[in-house]
Amino acid sequence: MSDTPFGFGLPPEEPENGDEGKKKDPAGGGQGSGGQGGGNPFGANPFGFGGLPGMGGPGGQSGADNPFAAMFGSLNPNDLGAAFQQLGQMLSYEGGPVNWDMAKQIARQVVAQGTADGTKDASVGPAEKAAVQEAVRLADLWLDGVTSLPSGASTAVAWSRAEWVEATLPAWQQLVDPVAERVGSAMGDVLPEEMQAMAGPLIGMMRSMGGAMFGQQIGQAVGALAGEVVGSTDVGLPLGPAGRAALLPLNIEAFGKDLGVPSDEVRLYLALREAAHQRLFAHVPWLRAHLFGAVEGYARGIKVDTSKLEEAVGQLDPTHPEQLQEALQQGMFQPEDTPEQKAALARLETALALVEGWVDAVVHEAAKSRLTSADALRETLRRRRASGGPAEQTFATLIGLELRPRRLRDAARLWASLTDARGVDGRDGLWEHPDMLPTATDLDDPDGFVHREHLDFSEIDKMLGEAAKGDAPEDGDGKE
Repeated sequence: MSDTPFGFGLPPEEPENGDEGKKKDPAGGGQGSGGQGGGNPFGANPFGFGGLPGMGGPGGQSGADNPFAAMFGSLNPNDLGAAFQQLGQMLSYEGGPVNWDMAKQIARQVVAQGTADGTKDASVGPAEKAAVQEAVRLADLWLDGVTSLPSGASTAVAWSRAEWVEATLPAWQQLVDPVAERVGSAMGDVLPEEMQAMAGPLIGMMRSMGGAMFGQQIGQAVGALAGEVVGSTDVGLPLGPAGRAALLPLNIEAFGKDLGVPSDEVRLYLALREAAHQRLFAHVPWLRAHLFGAVEGYARGIKVDTSKLEEAVGQLDPTHPEQLQEALQQGMFQPEDTPEQKAALARLETALALVEGWVDAVVHEAAKSRLTSADALRETLRRRRASGGPAEQTFATLIGLELRPRRLRDAARLWASLTDARGVDGRDGLWEHPDMLPTATDLDDPDGFVHREHLDFSEIDKMLGEAAKGDAPEDGDGKE
């Protein structure tokens, strides 16, 4: 084992003038990894080293593009002091399984570099803010006629990419920490047994390094994702603050660039989708916990490939960081092949399909008679969502899980059939309780589900409440 661990590099210099300096583009900041190409910038590597310049990537660059490649790879005497200072900061980290301060810093740096098409982040101007607010206002007005769920957005905001990073990091933390904790534990387990008793400080160091590794990966992934998303609900989960409908004007422009659709129609259609998600998450109180719980349930069944981790830890050669990249590039997370894990995946995929199918159905109903491009935009979004777009692929690198609503079309057809058979109120009433929702089997037989009698959970709750009152003591102080 070498004297210096892991061979991470030195992050690019931060400007001294704080947030104001972050708004400036870094000198020579070439293409970022968050382009619009639709591919996964990190391959199958859960730590994200595979596609990073300076770690065996194209051109073999280091430094600003890769926050960790230069620390010990070149050993520039001028940077050595700063490198050890950065290493000290990494080793002194005593927080949770992910160094989220590092994640945010790197995400902001990735955003500042711009996307592969050369687009740089920029503050949102007054005209763009007004356009987003008007689009969300009109979207809510149209949705009032196609769903019984009232508006869920108390405010409408237009975000820059950097603002999206800041607003969504708390949700990423909730999603990623459980898996990162498993990796942190595994890093200590790969030490030989004879070293376990005396390796307390080393295990602590490895956990700190693990937090840095995840912080680097998540920062890169979230920064890349910020260059692609068009709102706060692109992955089917509520990533932003509750009640805040958010759109990213810069990314909406890039999304609609080659569609041949007027920009105001693209913005309005995406506002409809954002506003529909907000209604669902705001007025179905159990839904957020249900979705995040499904993700966590699946994550609990993911095992860490300790053989690959052990190989990576055994290659702690700071002068050859590409060896670590090669060891990690094939991925480290594997779902357990158990009935419980398969059931957890089915629950998650069904929940995502039902959310996205409902949004697809109500948005189409609201837009089809008002927007000439409604059908084309619907199909574009369906393909982007169901085929595993950049957002889903990026998340897959973080926890080994693809957030794809694989049965989106089946779910959309079922919700549309429910609207025809039971009306808007009957359809939306199914969201009152998770046990009332269709299952994966129901997606196979939508007609059977549509015409089946269902329990009215509101009546059951009412009956239980009345029964509880009847069992209460008659006098006010409870004495007999």
